[in-house]
Amino acid sequence: MGDSSTDQQQSSTSTSTSTMKPTNGTENGSSVKTPFLIGVAGGTASGKSTVCKRIMEQLGQADMDHTQRQVVSISQDSFYRELTSAEKVRAEKGQFNFDHPDAFNEELMLKTLQDVLQGKKVEINEYDYRTNSVCPDRKLTIYPADVVLFEGILVFYFPAIRDLFHMKLFVDTDSDTRLA
Repeated sequence: MGDSSTDQQQSSTSTSTSTMKPTNGTENGSSVKTPFLIGVAGGTASGKSTVCKRIMEQLGQADMDHTQRQVVSISQDSFYRELTSAEKVRAEKGQFNFDHPDAFNEELMLKTLQDVLQGKKVEINEYDYRTNSVCPDRKLTIYPADVVLFEGILVFYFPAIRDLFHMKLFVDTDSDTRLA
């Protein structure tokens, strides 16, 4: 048994690797290197974003201009789907489950990750949590990079998306720590 404050700050991370490996392809006659795509999943408040931030820091990418980064991080939160009027009313009352697979735009996630793997620059609409809506006028631009981190609570739920990852990390944090 260790120090309880240290134990509460620690989380265990498991990794597994799929059989797909990044390869060089050709696009318009030029060689395109496939980015290494890492999925980072875990429960709400388990430390997924912190793990991604630490990876970027350790690789010297955190303070670099976003157009020059060779490691980028994308959040699944950017792929919440547009809610219907009735769903927005439920969300305002705290009665909409944002932790359910149906809350996400699976098709857009898949298309975006496929474009990233092809070395394309992608633009992702930001999601406004106050209005529970997609903001088409506010976009996050992801430039081609060597390593792409994709983090979220359900990044391994959808088989077509799960199969794209070259590496999968699951952040397993005690529920008492997550809820503290």
